Amino acid sequence: MNATIARPAAAPIHFIATREEPSPAPAPLTTLCSSCHLKDLCLPCGLAGDEVQRLDGLKFSRRKIKAGQTLYRAGDGFHNIYAVRSGTFKSSLALADGREQVSGFHMAGELMGLDGLAQGRHASNATALEDAEICSIPYAQLAELSSGSTSLQMVVGRLMSREIVREHSLMVLLGSMNAEERLAAFLLNISQRMKARGYSAHEFHLRMTRAEIGSYLGMKLETVSRTFSAFQQQHLLEVDKRHIRILDLPALTRAFEMRVQ
Repeated sequence: MNATIARPAAAPIHFIATREEPSPAPAPLTTLCSSCHLKDLCLPCGLAGDEVQRLDGLKFSRRKIKAGQTLYRAGDGFHNIYAVRSGTFKSSLALADGREQVSGFHMAGELMGLDGLAQGRHASNATALEDAEICSIPYAQLAELSSGSTSLQMVVGRLMSREIVREHSLMVLLGSMNAEERLAAFLLNISQRMKARGYSAHEFHLRMTRAEIGSYLGMKLETVSRTFSAFQQQHLLEVDKRHIRILDLPALTRAFEMRVQ
């Protein structure tokens, strides 16, 4: 009879729970004014090298804003001004009857948010018209930095003055020009701003709708479309939806200048 050999029982396996450490949050992206490709259009414009180096000490944080997303709303507390790194934004106000009044369009290299300086709260909404990126600039830190720099104080003052000039230009558009004059002035302004950024002054893609253009210029949508058609018939423009090609920029400029004289 064969003896059965007893085998020792296998020791039980114990699973030791390990605590998984959470992955650290990614550090916020920052940018330096001295290395920014828009420094000749934005906050450092006109500053000497050592003044730009002082701005670098603030290390402005960068944010991506999706098309249709609101950066700030009317009534929000004012803490930052914003430099557009890429993309296009619109500023707008909500009227009492629910309509939207567009008060401005902002491109790369331009600042937004200065409307909050007067009351400590933003007076308008800022909405991305396409995927965009901004630099968030803490105003308190900027003001503290500029208190020791006459040059930087002048730059901040110039930026505020630019906002006042923009508001005045809008009042002129709405108060003293007919439909063709308003649209011609708008297209010439876009053309000049595109050229300043190294793009074609003759051909560009509008990021805003015709309804938004009409709101900004104080024109009905039908009037905007009719005026675009009139410019095409005069062989001043080629229009393919939002794509604009200025066929004769000097002629468009002369026609505008003759009307406003």
